[in-house]
Amino acid sequence: MSQSILCVEDDPHIGRLLVTLLGDAGYTADWVTDGETALERCHETSLVLLDLMLPGIDGLAVCRDIRSRDATLPLIMLTAKAGTRDVVHGLEIGADDYITKPFDSTILLARVAALLRRHDRQGKAAASSGGAPLVVGELTLDVDAHRASLRGQPLSLTAKEFALLAYFTRHPGRAFTRADLLDAVWGTEFEGFDHTVNTHINRLRNKIENDPSNPLYIHTVWGVGYRFAAESAT
Repeated sequence: MSQSILCVEDDPHIGRLLVTLLGDAGYTADWVTDGETALERCHETSLVLLDLMLPGIDGLAVCRDIRSRDATLPLIMLTAKAGTRDVVHGLEIGADDYITKPFDSTILLARVAALLRRHDRQGKAAASSGGAPLVVGELTLDVDAHRASLRGQPLSLTAKEFALLAYFTRHPGRAFTRADLLDAVWGTEFEGFDHTVNTHINRLRNKIENDPSNPLYIHTVWGVGYRFAAESAT
């Protein structure tokens, strides 16, 4: 069975182009032109291609709403805005990747395929864990249920914050460069920025550290990147 892609794009030329490209690549592509319809249809799809500039509910609001319902659904932003601030904001609220218009069709298809592969690998990794929660100090992550808690209290994490924390907890004591973390959490095809990692680290520290300026869990390794605490962290 082919994987389905929901294209959310109000420009009819781009919408028809996406359906043709994705159909020729073997996907089942559906096209909607507004955020309201996208929210009605997002539960039926394997991946969402989401334009930011939409009539009515804009793409960022759609992204935020989707993430409140489904923390793991693959989502790629399509944006005519190349500004760093707009892109980082979209990534922070839950987008997995972005493509700037006008786009190269081969790059778009490669990003779609890469994100679907990564989503499949993460699902298999969660299944192979046998449902055992990840525990480091007073932090507990239930990957299957996509829940995290600190001292028994639930944590409100975005999809990327959860993925980053899960990656850290699977590798306690190991130092990672920012490029390592971009590759592991955002994917090798993601043309991101080092400060995307910094931003997510800062947000995680604010949520899991008693004193973010003197962290117990996420340590800065000067000249390298970051290291997560060993399992005995308290």
